[in-house]
Amino acid sequence: MEQSWPGGRGYLSVLSCFPPSVGRDVAVAVVKPLGAGLGNPSTHSLLHTDRQVKWAMEVLCYGLTLPSDAETVKLCVDVYSDWLTALVSPSESVPPPISREPNLYVQNILRHLCSLFLPRSDQVSPHYLGLCQQVLSAVQSLAREGAAMTRDTWETLLHFLLRINHAVLTPPTATGVLWEQLSDASMAVLFEVWLLSCWRCFPSRSMWQTFRHMMTGWRRHLVAVEQWSRVVSALTSRLLLLTFGPSFPRLNVPDEDSALIPADLEDQRVSHTWFRFLHLLSNPADISHQVVVGSTPSPPDEVLRGDGSLPSIFFRAMRGVSALVDAFLGVTVINQDPSEQQPPHAGQTSRIHFRDRLPSLSVAVTRSPFKDRLPPYGLSRPRSGSAPPTPVNILSRANTSSYGTSPPKYNGQLKPVAKATSKPMAVSSSPHQWKSSPHPTSTSPLLCSSPRPPPSPIRSSVDSLLHLFGSWLFDAALIHKQSGLPDRWAAGRAEACGTLCRIFTCKKTAEEILSVYLSRFYVTLLQGLQVSPEACPPVLASILLNSTCLFCCDLRGVVMLLPPFLSALENVLLDRELLRFKCYANLVDLRRSSILILLSLLPLPLQFPLVQSEVLLNGEFSGDDVTAGSILSLKPRLISVLIGVLNLETDSSNIQLILAAILNLVQDSAAFEAAGQTQQEAAPQLDGAQRPCRTGGTTAKTRAPGRTIQSDTTASLWVKVVQLLTQRLTIQWKNNSVVCLSALEVLGGLAKVKVKVEAAERRRAIASVCSCIVFQCGRPPPLHSRELHSVIVASFCCLNVWLTQHPVVLDEQDCLSGVLEIVELGLSGSKSRQEEDVRSKEEKELNPTSLRVKEAAEETLSCVMQASGVFPFLGNLLDEAALIDLCGLNNSSEKKFRYFVLDKSVIVAMLEQSAQPGDSSRPSLTALIRGPTGCHAWTLELRLQPREGSTPTQEPEFAQRRQEVVVRATVGSNRDNSGQQQTLVPECSEGAQEDSGKRCGIRAQSFPVKADLSIPPLHEIVTETVQRQLEFLKAAFKRQQQVEAQPGLGGLSGVMKSCRMPPPVAKFQTARLFLSHLGLLTPETLKNPGIGSAPAQLVSLDSSVPGFSEDLMRLDLLPSRRRDSAFVFCMRAGQRTAAEIVRNVTSSHGVPPHFLNFLSSLGQPVAAGQRLGQFSAVLGDSGGGVFNGDKCVLVDADALTEIAFIVPSSPHMSDWPKSQVEAETHSESPGGEDVKSSRFVSSFIRSDSKLLIVWIERFQDIESFPLTELLSETKNDTPSVSAQLIFIHPLQSGLYRICLHGNNSSKFSLVVPLVSGSVVSQRSLGFLVRETVINFFHRRQLENDSAPLPHVRRKHMISDIIDRYRSRRPEPTFYSALFQDP
Repeated sequence: MEQSWPGGRGYLSVLSCFPPSVGRDVAVAVVKPLGAGLGNPSTHSLLHTDRQVKWAMEVLCYGLTLPSDAETVKLCVDVYSDWLTALVSPSESVPPPISREPNLYVQNILRHLCSLFLPRSDQVSPHYLGLCQQVLSAVQSLAREGAAMTRDTWETLLHFLLRINHAVLTPPTATGVLWEQLSDASMAVLFEVWLLSCWRCFPSRSMWQTFRHMMTGWRRHLVAVEQWSRVVSALTSRLLLLTFGPSFPRLNVPDEDSALIPADLEDQRVSHTWFRFLHLLSNPADISHQVVVGSTPSPPDEVLRGDGSLPSIFFRAMRGVSALVDAFLGVTVINQDPSEQQPPHAGQTSRIHFRDRLPSLSVAVTRSPFKDRLPPYGLSRPRSGSAPPTPVNILSRANTSSYGTSPPKYNGQLKPVAKATSKPMAVSSSPHQWKSSPHPTSTSPLLCSSPRPPPSPIRSSVDSLLHLFGSWLFDAALIHKQSGLPDRWAAGRAEACGTLCRIFTCKKTAEEILSVYLSRFYVTLLQGLQVSPEACPPVLASILLNSTCLFCCDLRGVVMLLPPFLSALENVLLDRELLRFKCYANLVDLRRSSILILLSLLPLPLQFPLVQSEVLLNGEFSGDDVTAGSILSLKPRLISVLIGVLNLETDSSNIQLILAAILNLVQDSAAFEAAGQTQQEAAPQLDGAQRPCRTGGTTAKTRAPGRTIQSDTTASLWVKVVQLLTQRLTIQWKNNSVVCLSALEVLGGLAKVKVKVEAAERRRAIASVCSCIVFQCGRPPPLHSRELHSVIVASFCCLNVWLTQHPVVLDEQDCLSGVLEIVELGLSGSKSRQEEDVRSKEEKELNPTSLRVKEAAEETLSCVMQASGVFPFLGNLLDEAALIDLCGLNNSSEKKFRYFVLDKSVIVAMLEQSAQPGDSSRPSLTALIRGPTGCHAWTLELRLQPREGSTPTQEPEFAQRRQEVVVRATVGSNRDNSGQQQTLVPECSEGAQEDSGKRCGIRAQSFPVKADLSIPPLHEIVTETVQRQLEFLKAAFKRQQQVEAQPGLGGLSGVMKSCRMPPPVAKFQTARLFLSHLGLLTPETLKNPGIGSAPAQLVSLDSSVPGFSEDLMRLDLLPSRRRDSAFVFCMRAGQRTAAEIVRNVTSSHGVPPHFLNFLSSLGQPVAAGQRLGQFSAVLGDSGGGVFNGDKCVLVDADALTEIAFIVPSSPHMSDWPKSQVEAETHSESPGGEDVKSSRFVSSFIRSDSKLLIVWIERFQDIESFPLTELLSETKNDTPSVSAQLIFIHPLQSGLYRICLHGNNSSKFSLVVPLVSGSVVSQRSLGFLVRETVINFFHRRQLENDSAPLPHVRRKHMISDIIDRYRSRRPEPTFYSALFQDP
């Protein structure tokens, strides 16, 4: 490069040796004739020889240096612009010598045109700007269409562009909007022409070095950095396509940027060009070092004058690097309008088009005339010292949320979907306009907080990215530490730190990272996570926004960062206002990212209780920011943060994440204590041979064992959490339906956690749920909506869980009364006991809140009325045939069942034979009762004396028959969890009352009741008259005894004959006796069925009508509890097809051992409603495929729900178990034993939605999971179903990372307790998965009107059976039938 360039002189014409007036007169005299014939095609050039052309060029060169407003300068530009077409399409006005040797003359013309761009003393005018634009347009056309250009011409052209940009951008320069437009245009043409040169004539090494040297000086100008960024992005888009192929996510750039890259550019040259362009800017961190910014030393006043814009330029450069990193990570780019925000105090807030975030080249790549492609003169461009637009990364997702609250964007199939609640910001009307704040400010712009889509599975490795960008990012992230620069560089530092976090969090499974990179990264985080007053808020915010999955990636030694991250979370989550971060990030998104990090930290203390954390920075402890001690000692701080943020958080989505974390924490702690590993036992006093391991530190000094950790037990934590949730549920959250649903689900989950607490705490929780129902039902009618009724139904469901999990609370009269009042409120819409005004049931108007609420209240009433704790493992599988087999009767007894209907809702099948063959001494009755709440079997015997309190003579008989059940209830399968027969009264539970002895089988004692006290003792009512009568009666008894004692008195024999018992009746009408004892054989209950359409209170059914048995069988198949199913898969590393995935479960060698442990935690093996034994015995050598639903499945059941976990062994959904509707419609019923198994499994399957649980070895394989192939439709299948996926990824630490995919468009789609980003332990994995499955289907039922509750479906079926098979005979015939054998 010529040494005169920095001075700005360049080529000098011979006329410059003369006085200015002479040169001006000569130039005017010569240029006018030359310019007169340019517009006339028939006019020939006045110059014919080389000497004439060279002499005229000397004059033209001098004319370019005249004042810009002179007409002579314009004529000179017109002449040279016309002559440059000699290499494109020469015209008649071009002199013949130039046409013969165009390259030589074009080179000279380009040298002369440099004079036009030299700094001028006069003010830059629009006229001058138009001349420069004309020259740039001519040069641009020359580069595009000049196919005959030689290498020398190309190098001259590149030299020309470098020189004019150097003249425009190197101080001292003019200022103003017009000059900025000129710099934009000149820099745009330089990059475009350089790219064309790479296609046609690749620049030499010296040219690249010169370009890089010049760019080092131009980095102080924003336009240079932005043009470099957009060109490198366009080259990167082409490079990614060549490197990774079309399957890699495309880096979408604006069309005008893509057009900059020649379509015919060779593939090899693409990579070379990209690499050289990438390094043109050198290290962006050097922008902060003023000594190396310029190519030549600058005066101090110039440095100070330009210093104000350097931080924003540094940020722009780092944002460009961040965009390149995201491109190599495979982040999908959506070419839409992401929101751009300015700080609230920076002036106007605008939303800018995608292409305007990096300003467009002023010279677009089109064929239109140059003047039409330039922005108008009135275009507003930001000054170099003004604040840049918001640093939203160009690879950010579109539709980002503003400051308003919005739920987190949890991915659908493979992409997160957002539902923003804030108002959209205004969109710029002009696609070429870059609006900036009218009031320049030095405040750092807002950070990008929008969720990013998952990276590509075939993305670059971490080490590869760090080889390319690592030195730039690390230097930029630590410039504050290295140079002591003020916080005005914080925006660029924050961008660098955030980019580093994204790189490391995109680590692939089992990928190794160089230790030097890990150590530098950890040092960067320790520096950025400081929470001291001198700390940098934007850097801290950027780290938290981009580290949501940092602890989920199996990074070596990442546990050492737990203390500093915990301090940062305390600083952010426990601050209600967050004033320090308000200008840098969306506070809602910042808190959400912090909560997600907290979710990944919660299981660490219990997973690594003995690990010591010593985090040192510069050889010293970093004050209060970090804590040296065991990881377990941090658990109380984690709990405090979790409880504190729940008290402070107001965003609905964030609250739901916190609720999920709470249940995870409590269950994990309870499981930890249940395993005998209490916190005190986990931190024993260790001797020298048992020193705890350490996570980090630079000192060899051994830390003494810590003292015993004092922390709350799980029971106290449970109490604290339940009290907090119930309090906020009834006060703060009662108007938020989304939060109420999640809170109720978490409360239901907490009810299932096994902890020992006082019964009063449980009663308090139940009372709070009842209060929530009362408040929601009492809202004014205009506020009633479907969402409100869903919350009420969910509240009843939560109440059912508490009642069934803790039935002892119903022993308290106040609690029982409160629950029954809530049931009454749900059934009728009001309470009878209000303000001491009690109304009977007959006087109430039934006006329930809604039909759904009424049905939910009926379910709660069923839970209250059932015997507490007595429920079958699997219900509704007992029919007449099974009952006969159970009682040991012959098959002909099935025809002797009598069928009656009680209260229009209960079908009773009565068998009048004794349950014990050969024993006909006592009347007995076996009843099979089918109602809305299930199917129950009872065996009753009529005895004249009770078993307890028998006479001594009867004791031997009683001892032999002690184990016989007088009144025993066989519910469902008649087996409890241990396989033993269940009695009517269950075993005692915790907190049993004073009658617990009777419940537990202890010999009964006499406890007086009010009925016993109704007859007073004789001595309390004796009067004087009664006393004389008693004495007379006693004397009479005495005389009679004396008479009877005299032998032979009155000629009678002295031997008295004892009375003998008559022989027992061998034939009974036990059905008649049973109905009579219940008071059902009265004229009121047996009105004539022919009168009116409504059936009587007692109606007999005709079992001889065809189809009766089949309808009863269909009724038995309807579950009395919620039945749902989930499909479980195991996806090994690298698998892509459905056949490969399902083949894994055929053998135990095809699945990891932890997967089998996970299966065992989901449920128990069951076939056709019967348990099969231990999990390991049923599993055998299978990898879980034995639970494919053909013969057996895994079932988890409680009093309210039954969940079947199926492990498909066929790759197509058409071969999976079908729902009842699908099975009846599309398949034939199998025969033999397969009938019961098929019916049993089909009762769990839902046809409207599918839930898939996928055990995935490599987290990046989530993107390639063949869901479409697994759910492929065939002609026999139902329409496409809604699928929800729960991915479980095992980490090397023994923890499990959770990721959820599915349709999240619904407002209630966020299901707890498992959410994307959760990290759970093996202890609580099975419990949390089961709770998530239950809550998922419960949410689906709330959203679907066509899915009534189980008892409602059974009620409708019973009503149909009654209408179809009731016997319409008169009362005499009905009575006579009771005395006859069936």
